[in-house]
Amino acid sequence: MIHLTGAAKMLSISPIPAFSDNYIWHLQQGDEHWVVDPGEAEPVVKALRGASLNGILITHHHLDHTGGITSLFKQYQCPVLGPASVEGVTTPLTGGGGVTVLGMPLGVCNIPGHTLDHLALILREPVSERSVQTHLFCGDTLFAAGCGRLFEGTPEQMFHSLAKLSTLDATTRVYCAHEYTLGNLHFAKIVEPGNTAIEQRLSSCQALRDANKPTLPSTIAQELATNPFLRCKVPEVIKSAAHHAGQPHPSTLDQVTIFAILREWKDQF
Repeated sequence: MIHLTGAAKMLSISPIPAFSDNYIWHLQQGDEHWVVDPGEAEPVVKALRGASLNGILITHHHLDHTGGITSLFKQYQCPVLGPASVEGVTTPLTGGGGVTVLGMPLGVCNIPGHTLDHLALILREPVSERSVQTHLFCGDTLFAAGCGRLFEGTPEQMFHSLAKLSTLDATTRVYCAHEYTLGNLHFAKIVEPGNTAIEQRLSSCQALRDANKPTLPSTIAQELATNPFLRCKVPEVIKSAAHHAGQPHPSTLDQVTIFAILREWKDQF
């Protein structure tokens, strides 16, 4: 559980496990509770422990992120914010816009690739008069050491969506929706075997999983250092991708092509 002291009350962000490897993120400040991507309702109700649910945030339309909306809305009559394409959304969100959640600004960014309606939700928490902690809820687009599959979008769309997220402040906390970290790091190690940061992260994340603890959230700094999908201009990553694809001239491949090779490679990994 992450506790960060804001100007008024303490913000708590904690994972609610769902299905086999999903995380529903639970945001609490005082008596106010919000959840992100509730694929199931029952784990949310249990986590609330009798408290009321004040709102639901949705990143995209897949059922393992939206399946609990109907039941939760019926029980709590709370607003549901997310893409207009999602059944049950009461307040449609669009990229470039923003709303206030828990008294804090929540920015919205279009990040197509995994799905065409995918949104990044960026909560900016004031922790002092001069300091802001950014929290990124990125659904199935950016994973710890990985990225989502391309179910609807193109490699180019996903590459540019990830590029947008990579420009967030390095200390931004990354809350993705699945516990895929170890598998992603094993792939990253094959792509970039000379990267010691990957080995170090793999060791620390293995220890967390051995203790039955989540490996999330990560940070943008960690992703830039160890996520191959954000490192498509790194020579060793380029060389590995070209070798996998049977391309004898790596220098002729642009970053989108490298990304596409990596994504196809990971699909078969």
